Amino acid sequence: MRVRIQKWGNSLALRIPKPFAAEARLGPGTAVDLSVRDGRLVASRVASRPTLRALLARVHPDNLHGEHDFGPGTGAEVW
Repeated sequence: MRVRIQKWGNSLALRIPKPFAAEARLGPGTAVDLSVRDGRLVASRVASRPTLRALLARVHPDNLHGEHDFGPGTGAEVW
């Protein structure tokens, strides 16, 4: 599919056709890394940050550490 690059302020803009955006899972606000490889412009979707729920789902008894004793509390730690 051929598209045209357009001027957008002091920059250039490229519209991504809807079928391409859907296949690449791109939407408004999606972060991408732009690079040039062998003279070609490449846009790669940035991996999203994991949610707390996703991180906690990876905690299992095998990788869960126990408590550590660092000695008695001192200063403002004592309550």
